[in-house]
Amino acid sequence: VDALRLSLRKRPSATDLLVHYRCHFGRTVHALCNFHALLTNGILWVGELAETPDENFTAEERREHRIFQELLKSVAGLEERLMQGGDEEVDLIAELASASGARGDDTKSLKGSVLEWIMPKGQSLVPPLSQNVKIDRGFNYKCTGALLCPAGLDWRYRLKTKLQSGEMIVTGDQWPPFLYANYHYDLEDAWNGLFRSALLVSAYKHVFTSPSSVDREPKATCSGNARIHGMTRVTLPSIRYIATQVRFALTSSPVFSHTDTVTDSEQFYNSILDIFEDPDEKQEVDDLIIWWNRQIFPSYSTAQHLLVKNSALARIQERRARIKESGSVPGAAGLSV
Repeated sequence: VDALRLSLRKRPSATDLLVHYRCHFGRTVHALCNFHALLTNGILWVGELAETPDENFTAEERREHRIFQELLKSVAGLEERLMQGGDEEVDLIAELASASGARGDDTKSLKGSVLEWIMPKGQSLVPPLSQNVKIDRGFNYKCTGALLCPAGLDWRYRLKTKLQSGEMIVTGDQWPPFLYANYHYDLEDAWNGLFRSALLVSAYKHVFTSPSSVDREPKATCSGNARIHGMTRVTLPSIRYIATQVRFALTSSPVFSHTDTVTDSEQFYNSILDIFEDPDEKQEVDDLIIWWNRQIFPSYSTAQHLLVKNSALARIQERRARIKESGSVPGAAGLSV
């Protein structure tokens, strides 16, 4: 009976809003969340826990709640489906919402492309690396090894040997120099150049604006994932998504898994999330998002556009306000019935 019910379950529709949005959600909101747990807990928040004060929840629970709210805002009718449907509907929605397909597509696409960006233009990797086979990357290759070695440590000599042999393990919260502008880590100011490397910008453009936009000036009309989903601003989660993808592309690991203890991708992803959400780092994070928007969206501006007091538009608006206030009809003076 259970097998029959499973076979009769509604299958994903190409027109289902979740199918359309799930890839964008993973790239710009959260790529590694457990959707079934997110939906199950979300139903509780919307229902029986709706009146519970925020301070009664842990920081992790509040974070998960924000992710759930973002999902509800982005998919029309989802809250109604969740609240009116049963367990099977929740299972189906969790299946539809899974963003692993998009993550896999990006992982595959970046695997070869990242090798073209890690060297200055006009220079090639010597010896060359395969674009399809990753076994020689990571700490097995001088260039990728130097980019993955924890920032502040000298990749050469004994450390290199320990990393290659596995005697030394790099955890996800030990950030590598590829995150920094010019791959330079400032011991006196760890924020200096952080998340501003050309490598990250190239990967971001490749995924969000189009692969062809990497080597040319971005255009407002450029077609890509950002344009398809009406994305006009960089999101902090999208930066950490790209950082996680680039880090994995540089490693020798053949298959992406957020539970892989060797690459420790989930820890890396969450450690960036922690710093982005730290109130004490707000100024640096705000400056970072402005910098990123200027790199990716050419029309982005933080300048305020003030309405000139004596401009034609200002005069028209003032006139309209006076007319509304007086209740008179423009052009009615002198008319008789």
